[in-house]
Amino acid sequence: MAACAACNTTILFGGVRNGSDRFCNTDCQSRAYLVLAARQIPPDVLREQTSAVYRGMCPQCQGPGPIDVHTSYRIWSAGIVTSWRSLPRISCRPCGVKAQLGSTLFSLLLGWWGFPWGFIMTPVQIFRNVRAMLRRQESQAPSADLERLVGVRLAAGLAARSEG
Repeated sequence: MAACAACNTTILFGGVRNGSDRFCNTDCQSRAYLVLAARQIPPDVLREQTSAVYRGMCPQCQGPGPIDVHTSYRIWSAGIVTSWRSLPRISCRPCGVKAQLGSTLFSLLLGWWGFPWGFIMTPVQIFRNVRAMLRRQESQAPSADLERLVGVRLAAGLAARSEG
C-alpha cells in the first residue's frame, strides 16, 4: 500500500500523483512543494528542531511531553457518498487519545450511513482508532512521522519568510 508523501496516511484507493510522489488528496498535493523543500533541510537542523518539539510543551493543552504525531481516523457517510480520512496531529499522548476517541465516536455515529463504503470502512476506521489508543510508546525518541511533519513546518516557515 502507498503512503501519502505529505501526511504519511495509508492510501487504500486512488490518491493523487505528482511525479514520483503520491498524495491522499488534493489538499496534501497542494503541499507538495513543502515536502520537496523539507527534503532539502540539513539533517542535523531537522534532528535538532524535531528533538525540541518532542521535548517541548503540547500545542493542544500546553502540558508536558513527550510530543509526537498521533493520528485519528474518521469516516462519515450519506447515501452513496462516503468520506474517510486520517487526521495526524502533533500533541502529547493524552491529547492524541482524546482525538482518537472523538473520531471513534464521530465514526460510530456518522460512518454507517453510506452504501457500500460506509459499511465496509466504518469498522476499519474504528479499529484503527482503538489500535492507536491502545498502542504503547515504544521508544524514547521522536518518530519518523514527527520528523517529517517538523520538516514540512520548517519548509513552510522558510517559504513564508521568502514571500514576505
